[in-house]
Amino acid sequence: MASGLERQRHQSAELLLLTVTLSASVLTARLVRAARAKRESGLRRWLPLLHESGAALLYGSVLGLVLKCAASPWTSGTRNVHNCASLNATPLSVLLNITGHVHQYQHLREVRGPNDRTEPLNSVLHKLSFNPEIFFNLFLPPIIFHGAYSLNQRLFFNKIGSVLTFAFLGTLISCGIIGACMYGFVKLMVQLGHAAAGDFHLTDCLFFGSLMSATDPVSVLAIFAELQVDSDLYILLFGESILNDAVAIVLTYAISTYSTSTFEASSFFLSIGHFIAVFAGSFGIGLAYTIVTALLTKFMQLNSHPLLETGLFFLLSWSTFLSAEACSLSGIVAVMFCGIMQAHYTFHNLSAEAKVRTKQLFECLNFLAENFIFCYIGLALFTFQKHIFQVVFICGAFISILVARVCNVYPLSFLLNLGQRNKIPFSIQHMMMFSGLRGAVAFALAAQDTTTEARRVIFSTTLLVVLLTVWVLGSTTIPMLTCLDIRIGVNPDESPRAEHCDQDQVTVADSHTPLEDPQTRVSWFRRLCHILDSKYLRPALTHSGPPLTSTLPLWCTPVAKLLTSPHAYENQEQLKDTEDNCSSLKTDVTEDKQGSTGDKAEVATQQQDDLLEGDLGLGQCAPPAWTE
Repeated sequence: MASGLERQRHQSAELLLLTVTLSASVLTARLVRAARAKRESGLRRWLPLLHESGAALLYGSVLGLVLKCAASPWTSGTRNVHNCASLNATPLSVLLNITGHVHQYQHLREVRGPNDRTEPLNSVLHKLSFNPEIFFNLFLPPIIFHGAYSLNQRLFFNKIGSVLTFAFLGTLISCGIIGACMYGFVKLMVQLGHAAAGDFHLTDCLFFGSLMSATDPVSVLAIFAELQVDSDLYILLFGESILNDAVAIVLTYAISTYSTSTFEASSFFLSIGHFIAVFAGSFGIGLAYTIVTALLTKFMQLNSHPLLETGLFFLLSWSTFLSAEACSLSGIVAVMFCGIMQAHYTFHNLSAEAKVRTKQLFECLNFLAENFIFCYIGLALFTFQKHIFQVVFICGAFISILVARVCNVYPLSFLLNLGQRNKIPFSIQHMMMFSGLRGAVAFALAAQDTTTEARRVIFSTTLLVVLLTVWVLGSTTIPMLTCLDIRIGVNPDESPRAEHCDQDQVTVADSHTPLEDPQTRVSWFRRLCHILDSKYLRPALTHSGPPLTSTLPLWCTPVAKLLTSPHAYENQEQLKDTEDNCSSLKTDVTEDKQGSTGDKAEVATQQQDDLLEGDLGLGQCAPPAWTE
């Protein structure tokens, strides 16, 4: 009993160290925000250059250094090493018969290699070392869900094509370029005698390329949100980082299935098939849980119980991640798509109080999880026992990351700008290039496997990349915004009501007439998604929209009656009145512009170009009268 109490006291002290470190980073964040708002002189003038993630990293590193120097060594009883010559592999658990009592021991980690003469770590350092399983199962899901749930739906869907291009194609380009460059640097290491010929394989280089493709500009985005930077820059970088993390995680697991050290076509296509299958299956699970949550909040009448409403929403959203992981899919991809669709559908079924509670709940979890993770990363600098720092590999990593980011941002921006009126300016491209920080996702992927020398080199290099990019690039974000003359203080929600009504009418009217334009197929796809969402999905999953009995075929009448909310019938008259108002408003605007035919033609052309440029355009139109 005494040993149990002693163990509990030690665990409480260890958690106390982490909470004190986190509290210090929170207080530092308060000082930084206050100094940034006041722009004071003197010592406080340099506080805005610090940021929350950098402060958490700094405090975690200081804590790790103190523990490394002050922690006592292991007791003499734990230094005894017993040889088991009959075991050829490491068992996960061992049963020992000691004087008739059978005890079970579980494997924790390797504390000493065959040629390693150093002492094992102190137990406190071991317990405070980074655990990737805790990160992926506890900390990362609320971070990803919050990012997807808090997306500006209008801006995100307006830029969905560009975001998907950078997130998917850009990640693949980065992975290939980093992997190829690092393979060349590995060959150089072999020539210089810094590594043996069989230490690094092609799969190790591609593994490093995939985890380094996960951008994590947490500190930059926090500054962007506080300063209200240009909305195009914010949504491009925010959307890329959310989707990019999921793509990088699935890509890393797909490369891990590529078990050969040389290129084989069968293994290559197997990895591609695994990547596609995992993404499709994870999307399906996210969609299924969204449908279940939306229907429950729609018909269970939980609006009078905001606490139950919030609890159910939280549990079902987290169950998305657990279900995907239980099916050997990607819980991160599932929870990301679930967050986007929960915000688009389920959010409108919640009561006003539950809407506020869910937003604040996931915002708080996201803040605490991010700061805990960066504290852990700082701790790992001193608590990990087997760091291997290869100078050539580290230099090659920074060079390859820079080259990959250049080959990612600028060529893709050039392709996206072709035929577009609303182009991505060079200032935004330069800022996207600058904001390609590496963070917690890359570090956690590297920490999952440190059994071989190559993986330990990758882990130590990833740690340095994360520390330097977060400290250096994150701290110089504000000076870079000033240097590139990027707009700040922009309100992304500013949009004239008349213009929205006009655009909505253009979308509906033009959906029945062919457009003589090379991008007609894009516009057709936009209209198809808009019609599918407004006529079928929203009425089925929310209280909004026209009754399904008026949009579905007659043979679907029983299902339509079952899924149609009573509010839909009540809002039908309101819908007709709103459409009439928008039509009359459009007529008035047309009559006012009859005196300037040239200006009218130019405005119509601009609206048509904007209609075609929007990637899906779901955010261009004003929400109908039945939406909230």
